[in-house]
Amino acid sequence: MTEPVLANELRHRFAEQLAAEGKLPADWRAAAETVPRHLFTTKFYVPTDSPTGVTRYVPITRELVGTEEWLRRVYSDRTLITQFDGQDVDWSDPQPLDGGDPTSSSTLPSLVVQMLDALDGDDETTVTEYGTGTGYSTALMCHRFGDHRGTSVETDRGVAARARVALNYCGYSPGLVVGNGLAGAGLRTPAARTIATMGVRGIPWAWLRETTPGGLVVATLRGWLRSLGLVRLEVQDDEHAVGQFIAAEPGFMMARQQQAPANLGMLPGDDDGKTRETEVGPETLHMPDSGFVAQLAIPNARSFFMPGDGGRMRAYVLDAANGSFAVLTEDGDGWSVREGGPVSLWAEVEQSLALWQAAGSPHATEFGVSVEPDRQRVWLDDAEDGPSWRLPVA
Repeated sequence: MTEPVLANELRHRFAEQLAAEGKLPADWRAAAETVPRHLFTTKFYVPTDSPTGVTRYVPITRELVGTEEWLRRVYSDRTLITQFDGQDVDWSDPQPLDGGDPTSSSTLPSLVVQMLDALDGDDETTVTEYGTGTGYSTALMCHRFGDHRGTSVETDRGVAARARVALNYCGYSPGLVVGNGLAGAGLRTPAARTIATMGVRGIPWAWLRETTPGGLVVATLRGWLRSLGLVRLEVQDDEHAVGQFIAAEPGFMMARQQQAPANLGMLPGDDDGKTRETEVGPETLHMPDSGFVAQLAIPNARSFFMPGDGGRMRAYVLDAANGSFAVLTEDGDGWSVREGGPVSLWAEVEQSLALWQAAGSPHATEFGVSVEPDRQRVWLDDAEDGPSWRLPVA
């Protein structure tokens, strides 16, 4: 069987599988069956388990694994990584990688079509996309809405160039812009819809300015601890939008301009801060719902584990904005916390969890989001009177 024939068969089979699982909206099935993902992902990496505990990424190309296995990997509901640490891969001799920070990819198709469907567009819809990546999602958008109705923005010049080649080869010619997407696309006429395929800490006001009033913005909010989730906002004017989370934890990479500082700074000394007992352990940060609330409570924090004296495990929570810290240490069957700096970080987590639990521990999709001229907030129950948390201003 030739490559084009096999690719077409696998593509249709994959679309049928997604549809059967309820992951492919009817309006997007034709695009999924038509757009050749393999032409946008000729070479990529996938994560595998490693005995060291560090994620190992292995390269996949038709030359390395054969045409059939390569295509089967392409037409699966997996994210295919095409770049690490902002540097292009040397595909003349690709090697497995231990660790590394993925910075460009073709995201799992079920999430891509979920986001595109959330735009609630039709044949007359104009769309701006932030995060061209491989160009696959851009091609889906072009197939559904038409080339002349779509503009895509990519911050990495090399990534953008490869996407342009693949799009043109497949017969798509949307507007392509290279630049900092957080500053907008430079549109003369606002689009009816805006979609972002990278995580942001807050919604850039430029996206509101370049979306028509009554239009929609679909994007992933995330922090330095974890992803918050997928939001859909209705734009009221160029400074106001309101909406809610429509899904929790989609795994988009953070926008490069908003990645956490590389340097964690000075670790607190053993005598720094004040120690007390706590009923809230560090596992809270990594659990699905409580982790969502913790990220809202401490938006500028990062966490990691290190062994302390006597081999007892410590969890460090460090705030990059104000230097505050919390160090949690195993204490018998529980934990103690040592806090220092201008903000009691762990107290912020405890208070937010208490508010959330008092409201019945609602899922992320019950939280609303408001973008206003001087602030952005995530809120619960009521936009004016309910508990709320500020997002970092984009």
